[in-house]
Amino acid sequence: MEDSIINLLEQLRVEKPLVHNITNLVVMNNTANALLALGASPVMVHSPLEVREVVDIAQALVINIGTLSEDTAEAMLVATEHANTIGRPWVLDPVGAGISAFRNDLLSNLLDLKPTVIRGNASEIMTLYNFNQPNTKGVDSTTASKDALRFGQLLQEQTGSIICISGEVDYILSQQYRVEVFNGNPLMTQVTGLGCSATALIGAFLGVTDQYFEAAVAGVSILSLAGELAAQTAAGPGTLQLNLYDKLYQLNAERLKSKLKIKRYAH
Repeated sequence: MEDSIINLLEQLRVEKPLVHNITNLVVMNNTANALLALGASPVMVHSPLEVREVVDIAQALVINIGTLSEDTAEAMLVATEHANTIGRPWVLDPVGAGISAFRNDLLSNLLDLKPTVIRGNASEIMTLYNFNQPNTKGVDSTTASKDALRFGQLLQEQTGSIICISGEVDYILSQQYRVEVFNGNPLMTQVTGLGCSATALIGAFLGVTDQYFEAAVAGVSILSLAGELAAQTAAGPGTLQLNLYDKLYQLNAERLKSKLKIKRYAH
């Protein structure tokens, strides 16, 4: 897996994919900076009147429902329907799944459109599988990632999407494989939007390969590793966030080969 991630990162830095983000207002700047630091090119366009044209020129689409409005919900549906029509891969981040009927209705419609990848915390993934039993505390998880594994696999079978569950251990699930990522640091939970940044990085890797499972693994593992490396010299959450961009920028084959902690299993 490490060789695949290294190759994808090298390819991304050559191709600099344009990643269309319809994302939440809290993390928009963080997401753009993470994509730039890695080597991708972000664009943040939210109007229903122009998202089709931007999907046309982008290599991948990221949908993050953190701060919803009627306009952004419409834009998300328009953009994902068009992405499906023209064959663009897209990733869904179901932030706060379960906290309102409006949010759940939108998520239900987005799931019907078959995301290429879904990335969320354990509570969000469990809620996506069963909206009648929300498990979330606002946008934070109340469940360990390992406890959502069964629900993630069921959601994968239900949607056909690749499922990523973030937590102390990150899990990436496809029909054939499960990957476990053991990088990261507890301090990362004190910085808003790092999960959202992982989702955006997945989008960047989707933009350079049709091996979507490998793209999901690359996005999740690289963000977790960058956070782990950033925490080693951080004095707290503020400097961790600053260090994170530098660590993404500095990642190379040697660091990935020596620092990634990944296990892959066949179902």
